[in-house]
Amino acid sequence: MTRPTTPDAAPASLAPAEVLAELEARYDDDLAALLAFVRLPSVSTDPKHASDVRAAAEHLAARLAAAGLDDAEVLETDGHPLVSAAWRRAKGAPTVLVYGHYDVQPPEPLERWSTPPFEPSVRDGRVYARGVSDDKAPLSIAIDVVAAYLRALRALPLNVVFLFEGEEEVGSPSLPAALARHGERFRADLVVSADGGMWRADHPTTMRSTRGLAALEFGVRGAAKDLHSGRHGGSVANALHAIAALIAGLHDADGRVAVEGFYDDVQPLDPAVAEATRALPFDDAAYLAEVGAPATFGEAGYGTLERQWYRPTLEVNGLWGGYQGEGIKTVLPSEATAKVTCRLVADQRPERVLDAIERHLRDAVPEGVTLWVRRSDHGAAAYHLRDDHPGLRAVVGALHATYGVAPWVIGMGGSVPICETFQRELGMTTVFFSFAVGDEDIHAPNEFFRLERFAQGRAAWADLLARLPGELARG
Repeated sequence: MTRPTTPDAAPASLAPAEVLAELEARYDDDLAALLAFVRLPSVSTDPKHASDVRAAAEHLAARLAAAGLDDAEVLETDGHPLVSAAWRRAKGAPTVLVYGHYDVQPPEPLERWSTPPFEPSVRDGRVYARGVSDDKAPLSIAIDVVAAYLRALRALPLNVVFLFEGEEEVGSPSLPAALARHGERFRADLVVSADGGMWRADHPTTMRSTRGLAALEFGVRGAAKDLHSGRHGGSVANALHAIAALIAGLHDADGRVAVEGFYDDVQPLDPAVAEATRALPFDDAAYLAEVGAPATFGEAGYGTLERQWYRPTLEVNGLWGGYQGEGIKTVLPSEATAKVTCRLVADQRPERVLDAIERHLRDAVPEGVTLWVRRSDHGAAAYHLRDDHPGLRAVVGALHATYGVAPWVIGMGGSVPICETFQRELGMTTVFFSFAVGDEDIHAPNEFFRLERFAQGRAAWADLLARLPGELARG
């Protein structure tokens, strides 16, 4: 991360006045369209909601057609469909692909919602509903702004293609093949992702990097079945003891990953990035109060944000085996299982990291048990933009003009596999332009979206579409 290159004085907005006036006039109608959208329970992971996912796709296609876009249609995939539309009438102008996803996470546990998850509730300046922040409001903003341009000016300042998918929440399994099949339809100079989010509600941010992901599951087996701990204890290996030893050996006492080769491709943190990150208004005590932990912990020598955004991790996500019911059962467990994920940084490759972990586990297996390892295909490489990328300059400029303050350009601890997918399949770079905020209970009960962000996002998107042609021409 570097400090924004935009001057301290906010640049003038490039959003046409006619477009802003049209957005203001249509605010209530556009909000109603959003509320209708979030009523559709488009839960991609649950087969019971397959028809709801399709209904959400058809809803979007109809909105894109009504906005004045061409070729608005639902495209079949091996899983849930894509939605696509385009406006390619700006001769000689660049083309941007606007990405978002219309599928949502399951709403459970339902009893923790204050209002039903698919009956949107507007209160205290917020809309509460499953999927409203991730990603239905952010992608709706982009549609609304393009529609306002076409109503007010009958044209856009550049060519725009929309791609909305229905499988982001399950790892986008159908997206690579769909991009390969429809490459010319989606080819553009830049991807602008409406998915993502800002770090804080009190200051605009955008992301220059995301961490990658690698995952595996492993287990150990001792005896062929659980045994009586009195009769067999002390003579046969306990699978839980063995897996605990393996897990304990994955890190050293200072929180550094102890797997040989894990850090081989990790580049040193740029001093300018470290300095800018430490200058951000972040307080460990406030963070600990928010998450309810007694102390921070992690790789020595780095601050909390540096560890969250720019350093790789290895985490045990699940561990089980033996008796877990009420009371005592004197059993010697025969097997135990663990799930592990790693967040990766630039230049780390998921397969190389998983190779190193598997070697480490096989070399460290205690006597008396056998090990099995199963890799997950749910992974992605890390992603990062260069600081002077024209798409990033345009995003920074649009946010600065809208909010009146220079945005922070930060890293993201999570993973966004679509960035690698677009890069690999079509050679396209992705920038992030979402108006969700990380505290909006995404994936949790009572997910919400701030209505002030709905208004701000519309103004910022209007500016971004006007700003991008000039920045992309500068290169």
